[in-house]
Amino acid sequence: MMIPNDLVVGLTIVLGMIVPAWGISRIGTKAMEALGRNPDAASKIQTGMILAIAFTEAIAIYVLVIALIIKFVE
Repeated sequence: MMIPNDLVVGLTIVLGMIVPAWGISRIGTKAMEALGRNPDAASKIQTGMILAIAFTEAIAIYVLVIALIIKFVE
């Protein structure tokens, strides 16, 4: 039984975006907790947080590229 190509693309995007979204929310939560404990370290915490969010967002972009490859390459 063949799974429709559009269903595979949709599931790839949905499942592939859940993890990066959860990861970004965890990064933000932990950064805010760290800022609450030590406000003087704001610049170091913010730099690390922005880098971590950028790398996590890259995973979401890779998922989009994979979904587009699945969609248009047969």
